[in-house]
Amino acid sequence: MIKKFIGSFSNDIGIDLGTANTLIYVRDHGIVMREPSVVAVKSGTSHVLAVGDDAKRMLGRTPGNIVAIRPLRDGVIADYEVAEAMLRHLVRKAHGNRRWTQPRIVVAVPAGITEVEKRAVNESTIAAGAREVHLVEEPMAAAIGAGLPIHEAAANMIVDIGGGTTEVAVLSLFGIVYSRSVRVAGDELDEAITTYLRRSYQLLIGERTAEEIKIRMGSATPQSSESSAEIKGRDLVTGLPKTIKLSSTEIREVLSDPLRVIIDSIRSTLERCPPELAGDLVDRGIVLTGGTALLRGIDHLVSEATNLPVHIAEDPLGAVAEGTGRILEELDFLKRVTRPARR
Repeated sequence: MIKKFIGSFSNDIGIDLGTANTLIYVRDHGIVMREPSVVAVKSGTSHVLAVGDDAKRMLGRTPGNIVAIRPLRDGVIADYEVAEAMLRHLVRKAHGNRRWTQPRIVVAVPAGITEVEKRAVNESTIAAGAREVHLVEEPMAAAIGAGLPIHEAAANMIVDIGGGTTEVAVLSLFGIVYSRSVRVAGDELDEAITTYLRRSYQLLIGERTAEEIKIRMGSATPQSSESSAEIKGRDLVTGLPKTIKLSSTEIREVLSDPLRVIIDSIRSTLERCPPELAGDLVDRGIVLTGGTALLRGIDHLVSEATNLPVHIAEDPLGAVAEGTGRILEELDFLKRVTRPARR
């Protein structure tokens, strides 16, 4: 009775718990928060000093007594205590810091996670203040958020390329016909840039700089105008600050290996798609979601590799969160596409 009373004062929320960013959708309000999945804590404790944008600004810049942590790796929880603290902070912030709120929460998780990893997400979300938790697979949430007609008896193909995982799925009649999850996505693109600069230029850069290079200069296919930029870091030989000049052509070559893994997962999914549904995709094509869908030319790269039309969702970054929100709007829909997990 008490739970029901408290629940009546809270808005149900959907969470896209991403490796790079966490988005929160509040029922009847839409996406209210887009924060980096980064937490700054006092060294040796779980005492949270900052979350999201404030914490991300601290990456690589903190004194010895402060540690900036990314509690999710490859789309799953790597640090339970810090993830719980981050969720509690974000859920409370989404509710205007009201303490007596116990929302029902839908959390999007990678399609390929294990039962142990699901349990970690469930327990962290309950500890953060949820009265009821439902888990939905990311490709399902992304397809719903992108507006695909998943209720039809026809194929819909979604490729959600986030920070930690790439989720590829063919959906039909409210279900996933076949899905493939690979732990290669935006983070691996950043890591490829960091490794290249270390090996080729003996230049050490941080996570934030690698991400900025990818966003500013990265591409999947040749562009009409190429660019170059000065990159600053630390010389591995002398230990002193160093500046180099880098071209967008170099970066595209660096990104080609991790992108090839993503392309292979898409082709593998298509090869396992039932022939009747494969025929639907000739007209309907593939929809790309996730932050890495914004990489220049990635739609053309996927189209060339599959001979299918490729579309980027209207809001690729917000598609999964939008999907969790739309699932919350209808109870029957919620039961059909999620797996409840209670206390």
